[in-house]
Amino acid sequence: MNVHKPFKILFLCTGNSARSIFGEYLIRKLGKGRFESYSAGADPSSHINHFTERVLRESFNIDVSGVKPKSWDVYKNVVFDFVITVCDHAKESCPVWPGQPITAHWSSPDPAEFDGSEHDTYQYFWKIAHQIYRRVDLLCNLPVEKLDRLRLESATRQIGEQEKGL
Repeated sequence: MNVHKPFKILFLCTGNSARSIFGEYLIRKLGKGRFESYSAGADPSSHINHFTERVLRESFNIDVSGVKPKSWDVYKNVVFDFVITVCDHAKESCPVWPGQPITAHWSSPDPAEFDGSEHDTYQYFWKIAHQIYRRVDLLCNLPVEKLDRLRLESATRQIGEQEKGL
């Protein structure tokens, strides 16, 4: 892997309305310029889930108003350093990316599938966001510039092995 800054990272899920948006915007905040982040979906939703927007705004002081879900086809010719799937469907249908990026799977439950009260649904989105936050924080704290490709890929994949369930 060519070591350069910022590292280009793509977070993928099915609808690009919650989990991948959390990844994209949380790494922007935590990465402090070390990562150029993007997100996309296999079958993008028409809009970002309002709980996603609310959690990012209220818990992390991040504004995503106006952000629209995108298809991963938008990025098919972009060379990324990292491609991280955050849902099982995206992992199974993920295309091959140019440039041999480091790939990892950080599965999180789909918060949009949660069925509960407004309060309980918000809390569930918050839990998923914090799970992704912890994973992004671990990635941001890896000595990326000092690890060879194999160790970096292994460490990135191991992050997804932590906290499998909620």
